[in-house]
Amino acid sequence: MSFAEPEEITFPSGNLRLQGFIHRPEGDAPYPAILLNHGSEHPKSGRLIAEPFVSRGYLVFFPHRRGQGRSSDQGAYIMDVIRQEPLSTRSQRFVALQETHQEDVVAALHYLKQHSDVDTRRMAIAGCSFGGIQTVLSAEKDLGLRAAIAFAPAAMSWAKVPELRSRLIQAVRSATVPLLFIQAKNDYDLSPTKAMAQELQKQNKPHKLFIFPEFGKTPAEGHSFCARDAQIWGDAIFAFLESTMP
Repeated sequence: MSFAEPEEITFPSGNLRLQGFIHRPEGDAPYPAILLNHGSEHPKSGRLIAEPFVSRGYLVFFPHRRGQGRSSDQGAYIMDVIRQEPLSTRSQRFVALQETHQEDVVAALHYLKQHSDVDTRRMAIAGCSFGGIQTVLSAEKDLGLRAAIAFAPAAMSWAKVPELRSRLIQAVRSATVPLLFIQAKNDYDLSPTKAMAQELQKQNKPHKLFIFPEFGKTPAEGHSFCARDAQIWGDAIFAFLESTMP
């Protein structure tokens, strides 16, 4: 299947003017839609991870949060801010920055809702690593979402940032949509997804957890699972989406 080049757009988040990419599927609108959250890296268009969704008929919006990628002129890069914070307050700052970036995600969802090609009754959110954290935080809000897919949320920060652990457990306790957690076995840390899934089980809230076999040889390769092999994770994700967004 051939894929059209994504459309780069500008959207507001408070006083900021952020950039993002719209990937459209074939066929007639309106389309079910996925908002994809990038990690802590400087993202590009998101095409690699967007294509599996586009091939299934989903419109994908890949916004760049403040200080990153095409929005790098809109505020400081989150990792620079964290590294410059004194060790005594770094954990609190880490969580505060996640909340600040959540403002950009909510703004992106508001933009998506207003897009003429989107079926607003069938919207979901997904993300990997830092983007997985943003996905979990979004799942507790009333944003018109039907599902949330978190790849490896907090896999590199869970053990180091107790405040983040508490915040994410709070978020899943308040979850308003079904959550899917997904990771490769050799990712940095499986504890976050297991702990959050366990909390959702206690709360009797709809969720699924998939731990796939090792991907690559290193934790870094395992952590890149979300963007690398949709042939492995695709069936689980699309079955989840079809059950939550029929």
